[in-house]
Amino acid sequence: MTASWQFWAVLSALFASLTAIFAKLGVENVGSDFATLIRTLVILAVLSLILTITGSWQGLSTISGRSWLFLVLSGCATGLSWLAYFRALKIGQAAEVAPIDKLSVVLVALFGAIFLGERLSLSGWLGVFLIAAGALLVAWR
Repeated sequence: MTASWQFWAVLSALFASLTAIFAKLGVENVGSDFATLIRTLVILAVLSLILTITGSWQGLSTISGRSWLFLVLSGCATGLSWLAYFRALKIGQAAEVAPIDKLSVVLVALFGAIFLGERLSLSGWLGVFLIAAGALLVAWR
């Protein structure tokens, strides 16, 4: 079960939902950017602990230049996403912010098709459309 991508994707969705709830409560009396820094430090500590426990540390020289480039770009995008997400949670409702944030699913499908040559079936594209429609309906006032 733990070898399937579906298991980890569902676990990711579960933790992402808790992230929204915990973050909304956490930014109540804290600046959103500072809250993002605290979150980042916690993630760094937890991941360091996991790498130590599992013995998964890897030499930096084993990472190719191409991987470095895309990991750095991914880290920058993640940081900017988190800053925007916490700012949105600070001023909006979690039940409205999270669905709009999940429009990233729609963008990943589009970018995957355009830049990675990935293909979705007609039913897959219908699902992407429904995700977009659902996110907009939830956030619509």
